[in-house]
Amino acid sequence: MVSILRSASCPTAKAVSNCSAKWALRQLAPAQPIIARHVSKPARLNLHPTFTPARSSVRGIPQPSGPSFPHRRAEGSFRSRAAQFKSNQVGEGFASFGSLGATSNLETVSTPSLPSSFRGSPLQGSWTLVGFVRVRSAGGHRQGRGFCTQAAAREFVIKETDMASTKETPVILWFRSDLRLHDNEALVRAAEASDSVVPVFCFDPRIYGRTYHFGFQKTGPLRAQFIWDAVSDLRQQLRQRGADLLVRVSNPEDVIPSLAKSVGAQRVFASLETCSEEKAVERRMLHKLQEGNSRGFLELVWGGVTMYHIDDLPFPAAAVPDVYTQFRKGVESRSKVREPLKIPKLKPISKEVLGKIQAAGGPGEMPRLEALGVDPQAMDPRGVLPFKGGETAALERLNDYFWTKDCLKEYKETRNGMLGGDYSSKFSAWLAHGCISPRYIHSEVRRYERERVENKSTYWLLFELIWRDYFRFISIKFGDKLFKLGGLRDVRGKEWGQNKQLFDTWREGRTGYPLVDANMKELAATGFMSNRGRQIVCSFLTRDMKLDWRLGAEWFETCLLDYDPCSNYGNWTYGAGVGNDPREDRYFSIPKQAQNYDSEGAYVAYWLPEIAKLPTYKRHAPNTLTREEQDKYDVEIGPGGYPAPVVPLLHGQPGGGGRGGGFSGRGRGGGRDGRSGRGRGGRDGRAAKF
Repeated sequence: MVSILRSASCPTAKAVSNCSAKWALRQLAPAQPIIARHVSKPARLNLHPTFTPARSSVRGIPQPSGPSFPHRRAEGSFRSRAAQFKSNQVGEGFASFGSLGATSNLETVSTPSLPSSFRGSPLQGSWTLVGFVRVRSAGGHRQGRGFCTQAAAREFVIKETDMASTKETPVILWFRSDLRLHDNEALVRAAEASDSVVPVFCFDPRIYGRTYHFGFQKTGPLRAQFIWDAVSDLRQQLRQRGADLLVRVSNPEDVIPSLAKSVGAQRVFASLETCSEEKAVERRMLHKLQEGNSRGFLELVWGGVTMYHIDDLPFPAAAVPDVYTQFRKGVESRSKVREPLKIPKLKPISKEVLGKIQAAGGPGEMPRLEALGVDPQAMDPRGVLPFKGGETAALERLNDYFWTKDCLKEYKETRNGMLGGDYSSKFSAWLAHGCISPRYIHSEVRRYERERVENKSTYWLLFELIWRDYFRFISIKFGDKLFKLGGLRDVRGKEWGQNKQLFDTWREGRTGYPLVDANMKELAATGFMSNRGRQIVCSFLTRDMKLDWRLGAEWFETCLLDYDPCSNYGNWTYGAGVGNDPREDRYFSIPKQAQNYDSEGAYVAYWLPEIAKLPTYKRHAPNTLTREEQDKYDVEIGPGGYPAPVVPLLHGQPGGGGRGGGFSGRGRGGGRDGRSGRGRGGRDGRAAKF
């Protein structure tokens, strides 16, 4: 039952002896006692600690600390630096990409050998666990425990005597937030594994439910339409290549295991996610795949979700620096961005498998938005772009912005604009849903630098992509702290209000501050808001209104086209002073922001026609108009017209005040609630600068 391992990086199996052998291990059904064993050479392991760090007997590698690890829920295939186990040293963790040639032996034993404290924990099945791992010191005096992940399978080929899988055996490709064909690692691995790839996308009803704390609609109509367009485009792209996309409206963990059984597939490929709700789906998926005597398993790959691959970071993902600048300098100096993967050739599915698919419900129809519980909404034509979901639209936008209009060379100078389609790249919505790969954008920036010009603007777009990477890795390090009131640093002592009437003035654009109101009107009408606007409205909600920042995060989740929980919560905690910002009291002065970024009032006049008649110097301060001026310009300030300020500014001109009732959700108002449950949100601030 010994597995024969061949490094995919080697041209032939014979060349294995000349390469660093790699481990690619997969979980077996309980009846299979041993997966793979290698004891002919000592092993050097990359450990993936995913729990609360504790002291370790392995130098430089944080290890799990007993009862705390089940509470870490933002998980992933975490790569740490290679640990050399010396005599009498042991370690435990999630191991993958172990290169042979150091000082220890590695062997795997079956999943049933898991200690009882591990069984049923969020860790079991978080990645396609492959079994219990023992790491023995060279002297054999002590041993550690841990797990191997399926992550290594994306790099290496396994030939097994007891569980042979041929290219004719179908595999399932589960599309998630990676709705594209280019640079899609899950697609590439699935195509390598089988000649019969069955792509599937599930419209998960939970995504169209309610937000955790305050009960807003999780996916508003504009983003629901964007996702629908993206899935439709993906299906069309697959059909042009002789394949098809199976579409279902149900929980993925209910649909895909049943489909796998129907078509005879044992393997399901998908891109790995890092936040707890998505990880919970992965765990349930693996459990369903292995129910009864099933041998099914889930192979999760990191894919092209970030510009820098997790395995190329110069530090463990669980030990990412707490300050962005340190992270950026680390990856820029010590890591390299991989080239985007090419679209693999998909072979036509056999008639036998097609028949089984048809018997299981066929390709399925694209659902109406109403069937998802969403009332359709037309996008306001005043929007900066007519956003349409899908890989086709994403690539067209990149070509237009880079190559047709030649805007990239001026990106740094224009990126803080608020009016027009080309002040920034506007890639964020397509990035959030995986319609375009950040590595592909990187490769096109480098081509632009070779063929057109290399300057601060070309660098700055990559700088912003690194911000996006950073928040993804932060979600691994901090887990559900991202979604708690106290944030990443568990800040206590701040008073957070939940005044519903006051919040409604913010989300409806009725605060009496035109710069805030115009941005909120644009968000509701188009699903988009500029990066500058997001920072302004975040600061106003949390600093001037002193409201719970999670209210803003959940409302952004409802409205934004470019919803991404990692970037959103990273940015909202940053803006609220409970995240990675070393300046806890960062404040955006509304008068100063208006003067710097909309000095003529063109933006506020565009979205607030009721004040468009005012002279430019009055558009940002309509509350200062006298009665005579209101009559002169035919503008009413107060009841029946543009509202007076609802709160005074923390720093700046005075305003009015407000009172009202609170929310009745599962969050707590005010106080120091740092322990309430998880919320979700869209994208604010830095990661949306595209």
